[in-house]
Amino acid sequence: MKLAQALGANALADKDPLPPELRERLLARDPLFVASHWALAVAAVVGVIVALATVRPWGAAVPRRLLLAIPWTLGIFMIARSIGVLGFGFVGDTLLLTGVRPPPVEHAALARDLARWDLLLWSPFFLLWGACWTMAGWRLGGRGLARRQQAERR
Repeated sequence: MKLAQALGANALADKDPLPPELRERLLARDPLFVASHWALAVAAVVGVIVALATVRPWGAAVPRRLLLAIPWTLGIFMIARSIGVLGFGFVGDTLLLTGVRPPPVEHAALARDLARWDLLLWSPFFLLWGACWTMAGWRLGGRGLARRQQAERR
């Protein structure tokens, strides 16, 4: 999606949970946002390579601690984002939509609309993505433990 946005598409850009002033800059294709989309597209490619390195034999060439740290860090960050530890996510969106946390007065309708999108699209996506990353790290860590136990038996 970020690659599509970097290339000029507005795929779900209007559903990004940003404050209005940043949202306007995003939709106006501000150079900073275009550059950030390119950076995120590159990060996604790197993420694919890291994910493959956790399950492919050539991944053994990557330092093990680094290969374990990346999936665990990404997974925990994405799960925290989905839950709401970072201010939005399931908790923050639910609090806003139920009125427990009032939306900003100057853009209350927009805040509620974006909270719905975040609750139904972005937060579940980040939760699933984070779960996949942590499972990759857990699986990789388990393989290392199994190898150490085999080596000790020999």
